[in-house]
Amino acid sequence: MIKVTKLDGTEYYLNPHQIESIEIRPDTALVMLSGKQHIVKEEVDTVLERIDGYRRRLSPYIVQE
Repeated sequence: MIKVTKLDGTEYYLNPHQIESIEIRPDTALVMLSGKQHIVKEEVDTVLERIDGYRRRLSPYIVQE
């Protein structure tokens, strides 16, 4: 799970495997496989870094580039 922040400052966790796409609007929108959208404070690069970190924690044998 990755931690994200709602616009009101509430922090919560999402399963990154359920994210279908990320839309860059004035805010960052995470579009889930279910069609639900989560608008978060984090920049796209931050979300991508958290997803990458999550996946690396799940697979410690990934070859580092």
